[in-house]
Amino acid sequence: MNYWLLIIAMTGVVFTSRYLFLEPKLPLKLSDEALRVLSYSAPAVLSAVIGPLVFTHEGALITELANPYLIGAVTAVVLMLLTKNTLLTAVLSMTLFLIIN
Repeated sequence: MNYWLLIIAMTGVVFTSRYLFLEPKLPLKLSDEALRVLSYSAPAVLSAVIGPLVFTHEGALITELANPYLIGAVTAVVLMLLTKNTLLTAVLSMTLFLIIN
């Protein structure tokens, strides 16, 4: 029963935080500086999630350049910079990863 209470409480916290920033009728506005700082949050979170997947395997650091995860990640970054197309980048980089792996 405690798990349900925790789930309901966290649902309330997430909904409230999203509602405060996304509801256009509320007078809450962020400064330009806060918006600039928040623009770095998505790349930072993505790097924190993807970094260990790319550079470690079974708890060991992988330092070789022939690492298929590293090749796939670098390919994805280059394709995204060149094409700016998320679907094309995902499909091509995953295809290359599957071919290498």
